[in-house]
Amino acid sequence: MIEIAIDGPAGAGKSTISKITAGNLKLLYIDTGAMFRAVTFYFISNNIDYENEESVNKYIDDICIELKHINGIQHIYLNGNDVTKEIRTEEISKAVSVVAKNQKIREMLLDIQRKIAKENNVVMDGRDIGTCVLPNAGLKIFLVASVEERARRRYKQLVRRGKTADYDEILVNLKKRDEQDMTREIAPLKKANDAIIIDSTNMTLEKVVKIIVTLANERF
Repeated sequence: MIEIAIDGPAGAGKSTISKITAGNLKLLYIDTGAMFRAVTFYFISNNIDYENEESVNKYIDDICIELKHINGIQHIYLNGNDVTKEIRTEEISKAVSVVAKNQKIREMLLDIQRKIAKENNVVMDGRDIGTCVLPNAGLKIFLVASVEERARRRYKQLVRRGKTADYDEILVNLKKRDEQDMTREIAPLKKANDAIIIDSTNMTLEKVVKIIVTLANERF
């Protein structure tokens, strides 16, 4: 099976780049971050204290996460409802790192992610794909960009969607999220020993995709 793991911090462009790369290589794209966002959305929409581990663990069995690809586009379902659009808010972005620290949630989603990879040729992106989810992936990419550039991208993305956005607030939140992701005890964000670093700060989207596709064609 073909497994391509793309890891990196929030706002580095993982999702967009992984999606286009998967399309070019005719592989299945899996956005693991969307799964964690869907779980976070569940807690927030049900007014459950997601920072309280005991409260979170109490409701885990009530959560069902499914990925469906409709016309080539990944949709995320939470308990039978398509929440693909609802999970892309700043409120979810601020909270998801806290939820992602939970051991039981990670175990639940890890089982789903590995099952998909076992049955399909995949491009999977996240923060611990190369180190934890798919440690034997044939190609591992660690995608980075300066925090200022990542904040600028997130700001432009929100404005395009008609959302109110504050660059300085986004920058602060990204720095905080980086710290949370890199210092958490369970599956922290870090580069796998055999991963290739790509710094996209001054690169176009097309250039990054071209590099990864070339590497994939060489490996597989």
